[in-house]
Amino acid sequence: MELSAETKGEIAELASRYGEPRVMDATIHDGFDDPIRRKDRFGEVLMAVRRPNGKLLVAIKTFYPRGAYRLPTGGIHHGESIHTALLRETKEETGLETAVRRFLATIAYRGRSSPAAPPLFHTFAFLLDELSGTLGALDTDEQIEDWREMAPADLRGQADALDGLITEGKRGIGGSWAEWGRFRAIAHRVVADALEPVAGAHEPSGSVQPE
Repeated sequence: MELSAETKGEIAELASRYGEPRVMDATIHDGFDDPIRRKDRFGEVLMAVRRPNGKLLVAIKTFYPRGAYRLPTGGIHHGESIHTALLRETKEETGLETAVRRFLATIAYRGRSSPAAPPLFHTFAFLLDELSGTLGALDTDEQIEDWREMAPADLRGQADALDGLITEGKRGIGGSWAEWGRFRAIAHRVVADALEPVAGAHEPSGSVQPE
């Protein structure tokens, strides 16, 4: 779906606050449902949560194919702002107190069968720094099985792993796990590109106040 004028205005405000994001159009197979056809959202936030050691958090859910660790994401409800969803989803999924540091990317996904049509879905990716708290999902419905830490430089390798998924998980996702993996790989490569100039480096203290 096309973004509303209100959402476009918020993207401009977030860009002025957290830095200009990379902007990407991606073509995907449109034969799977989750998350691109879920009616409760028009897009998602992606949370690249950086731990004090400079590594990023990646998670796997109980029903994912083995090895399918990924950067966490969360849906943006209709009528909800991107920023509100970012803070809500980060807290629900990680249990951590964080500060938003950078607006990394916006990705619009278009169906391979109709590339000229409006986007099917949107991802808005952000870098956040862990400030305090104990890692663990507050929302048990998320079914997060395990967390790992990953260096930003390893995101492309994980994207390759997602790109190559062939094993079925414990339950379906409304389509092919292989296509889901290819869809998820896109954002990991975009985030890797966005983080490359500052991988492992923190912004000057005081540049952005904790949320």
